[in-house]
Amino acid sequence: MQKIMEVKHLKKYFPMKGKKVLKAVDNITIDIYKGEVLSLVGESGSGKTTMGRTVSRLYNKTAGDVIFEGESIDSYSVKEFSRNVQMIFQDPQASLNPRMTVGDIIAEGIDIHKLCKTKQERTDKICELLETVGLNKEHANRFPHEFSGGQRQRIGIARALAVDPKMIVCDEPISALDVSIQAQVVNLLKDLQQQKGLTLLFIAHDLSMVKYISDRVAVMYRGKIVELGTSDEVYDNPVHSYTKSLISAVPIADPLNDRAASIDADESYLRSPIGNVSEIKIVPTEPELTEYKPNHYVETEFLRSQNLL
Repeated sequence: MQKIMEVKHLKKYFPMKGKKVLKAVDNITIDIYKGEVLSLVGESGSGKTTMGRTVSRLYNKTAGDVIFEGESIDSYSVKEFSRNVQMIFQDPQASLNPRMTVGDIIAEGIDIHKLCKTKQERTDKICELLETVGLNKEHANRFPHEFSGGQRQRIGIARALAVDPKMIVCDEPISALDVSIQAQVVNLLKDLQQQKGLTLLFIAHDLSMVKYISDRVAVMYRGKIVELGTSDEVYDNPVHSYTKSLISAVPIADPLNDRAASIDADESYLRSPIGNVSEIKIVPTEPELTEYKPNHYVETEFLRSQNLL
């Protein structure tokens, strides 16, 4: 499979008082392949959104490198890079300009990149995008506040698709929506991904939804990826204690099921995300992840502590 993005020893640290730093993303190395759906899962504050924003250049990286289609992302202009990598945000209300009509919001990328030569071509493109995401062309003249949450998220998806990107970072696009609407939005993303051959980096909390949409799953905890593998392998045979505790916390719709017995209480993986400024330049000599089984990678440090290496 062809790699579309390679993340190498990526770090994103935020300054704190004195010489302390918050290690939001701490030495992540991962490859993203063309046309796949890679999901990032983890609890709130584990660094998923920071990772997504850093690889899409909304945040500047502290150290490490991100290679997109064979070239470092620093070698692209912001305009050129945003044409290839787009983002769908968590809160559709906050990410849409309330003073602009939906047509203008969707066409903003088209205008910046000069993708349409005439006004009629621009209008046709807006109508086509609205219909692609399940809205009507009449919606183009309305404002964001006139829509429901699910419809607003569809507008956000249409805006991301407007410039025909190769990769989309989906930052928890369903967490602010009702359960019934979540399924519609996920099915829409899955259909679009298959039709257009998009690469999706899907950030989510909901593990059952992630299993449904993903080809591979990366589990994040305190800025590090602790387990990586195909969605079936990670769900059916989790190795890391943190992955087990995440999966055991998913509610089961069966009143006879004994929840207390199923939650994994092993907390040997706990660690602080706070470090020192001097750690920025440190590049570990051994890989963070080790192949435990074919195509199933687990944190090296954890495997060593459990005598599994």
